[in-house]
Amino acid sequence: MNANEDSMAPAVRSILAAARERDGGDERLSAEARSLSAAFAAAEAEGRVPVIAEVKPTSPTTEGTREDDPVELARAMVAGGAAALSVLTEPDHFGGSAENLRRVREAVDVPVLRKDFLVREDQLDLVEADLVLLIARFVDDLPALVRAAEARGFQALVEVHDEDELRAALSAGASIVGVNNRDLARLTVDLGTFERVAPHAPDDVTLIAESGVKTPADARRMREAGADGLLVGTAIMDGDARANTERFTAAERQGDV
Repeated sequence: MNANEDSMAPAVRSILAAARERDGGDERLSAEARSLSAAFAAAEAEGRVPVIAEVKPTSPTTEGTREDDPVELARAMVAGGAAALSVLTEPDHFGGSAENLRRVREAVDVPVLRKDFLVREDQLDLVEADLVLLIARFVDDLPALVRAAEARGFQALVEVHDEDELRAALSAGASIVGVNNRDLARLTVDLGTFERVAPHAPDDVTLIAESGVKTPADARRMREAGADGLLVGTAIMDGDARANTERFTAAERQGDV
């Protein structure tokens, strides 16, 4: 374990260890990705906040497991105005699967992000998606993995937690960057993380605020800080997925409800 890993919370270290052991695909994939930037632009044109709604059965930071059919949840989120979806494929800690992503992507017409903890190129070949998440702190050779993802037709969403990781993401060629407000050492959430990192991102980068967006007021705060879009998981999954998605996509048109 290196010093960087030693600073991570035990749950995060467990996720990373499992990711390193997980198999990849047998054949190189080639995807025709739906454009995230086009989906965000369409949402803006219709007066909606661009939201990536997350199909997340469970996680180390939530209680319980949601047993709904992922496809039905996905359709409800799209009906509620989600510009894109995120689907967990990590099985050990989040209850996800490649099959869930495959079924969801076939059922909707918006971009679908593969939310997983990818550390090797062959792991890109498990299932087709429109975007793949690459966590800067988890990847040894980020430029190579970004290139490998894009060579397959995937859009790479590179997740960062601070300015140093943002610089690494930009150097790796990332054009879509997610700033995660959750600290990997204590697993606490601070929306100020996005506010500190966002001003250092170039204007031509699509910037996404991740974690901790619990209310429409939080959504407005992140948008005011420069977020082009929001990734919202628990706050949408906890209850009526369609109604909750509508609350966030309409956040700039109305107050808290």
